[in-house]
Amino acid sequence: MSTVATVAGAAPAAALQLGVSMTVLQASIGALNDVHDAPADAGRKPGKPIPAGLVGLPSAWAVVVGGAAIGLGLGALVHPFVGALGLLVLAIGYGYDLLAKGTAWSWLPFAVGIPILPIYGWLGAAGSLPPLFIALTPTAILAGAALAVANARADVERDLAAGTVSVATSLGLDGSWRLHAGLWSAAVAIALGWAVFRGVGPAHIATILGAAGLIAAAVLWSRQRDPGGRERAWEFEAVATALALSAWLAAVTP
Repeated sequence: MSTVATVAGAAPAAALQLGVSMTVLQASIGALNDVHDAPADAGRKPGKPIPAGLVGLPSAWAVVVGGAAIGLGLGALVHPFVGALGLLVLAIGYGYDLLAKGTAWSWLPFAVGIPILPIYGWLGAAGSLPPLFIALTPTAILAGAALAVANARADVERDLAAGTVSVATSLGLDGSWRLHAGLWSAAVAIALGWAVFRGVGPAHIATILGAAGLIAAAVLWSRQRDPGGRERAWEFEAVATALALSAWLAAVTP
């Protein structure tokens, strides 16, 4: 988030404020997810903070409420519209936690929510969106859906054991991997096509291809049958996605 804001021209303090704002909003969403899942996680996912006894429910609820309040406040101080966009981020995240998670539609909040992240940072920095968002928005939608599928594939054995429905349990490991790879192929094609259309130099094209290569490696890594390997591949993919976004923005921003 701070990187997007910096590329958009924000001063360091403003970029940091936007980054902290989104971080605590995501902390609120993540904490609500853990609170909601705590009864089901007991005895099944002992490594998570609440079942492990590392965090009590009152403390988790404090993160939910405090993260939302701080994140919205910091965003609104940048611009009222950014604060309103923060409300949308919370609505999508809470919707995933309480409604979409554990269903075949669990990918949808990711597909809708991921594109809001660069919009949040850019609007907070510049107050308007440049033409590059014509390509960035559909790319981010596809990337968000791909990350959601990868996340579901990492948990498929646990979901099957718990009777939880997801895109991975519905399509199976092979079918969900093909969907995962197809979504990323389309996302990379749009991003690379825009860079070529805008006439970026060979060095930037090489950087974008290198970032795309990291994502491709994560996708191939995630094909394995070992659940632990798929989970590590999903974590690597999330980091690679952030790096790819930064590389692409640096390449196509005038």
